[in-house]
Amino acid sequence: MKTLYTGKTKNVLLDEENGIVHLLFKDDMTGENGNFDPGSNTVGGSVAGKGKIGLALSKYFFELMEKNNIPTHYIAADVEKGLMQVRQLTVPKLEFVLRYFTAGSMCRRFTLEEGIPFDPPYTEVTLKDDAQGDPLISERLCIMKGILKEGQYNEALGILVRVGEVLKKELSSMGLTLIDFKIEVGYDETGKMYIADEITPDIWRVRDENGNIPNQIDCAKLLLTKMNI
Repeated sequence: MKTLYTGKTKNVLLDEENGIVHLLFKDDMTGENGNFDPGSNTVGGSVAGKGKIGLALSKYFFELMEKNNIPTHYIAADVEKGLMQVRQLTVPKLEFVLRYFTAGSMCRRFTLEEGIPFDPPYTEVTLKDDAQGDPLISERLCIMKGILKEGQYNEALGILVRVGEVLKKELSSMGLTLIDFKIEVGYDETGKMYIADEITPDIWRVRDENGNIPNQIDCAKLLLTKMNI
């Protein structure tokens, strides 16, 4: 397969014989100096088998979203090979973030204490640009830069809120409180929008029943146990 894009935790591959696009889930994790952090812009290390676990969880959550009438780019998965077949979409370099509580970079940026609740949830959009530190970006700037068309910014935020409602309920049933999460959104040739990328502990922060915030690996292992997948 031809590599179209190399990311921190996944590569985008094209099967040139049939034009099918796949995501290859890698064992790498975001963080710094061995400390794993889903909000980090760097790779902090790797854990054997992490890619396959992430794919199994993504398969579960993408199928859950589809059952709740939230369109995703997911088509099929080969967990053993670490490959997920996806729709061919235009995926702008944006991350759509929803926060139920203050945490992470928000606390650092705005000098806020951790754990302050938001009601309703707080949404924001960041530009995926490591050199600039993933700055916040407005609808007007997205349109000016040609990243999105008129109306797509708010449509993507609507999808983000719907994903949050499903994700929060599902994780709550497993004894986990969703703190915040981020998704990527893409659109097809007709302009229809879909959740893209992945849905794994790499995109969220949660708090367990003891008040602890598990890292990506511990959270993934906990979910696998509860889901029996």
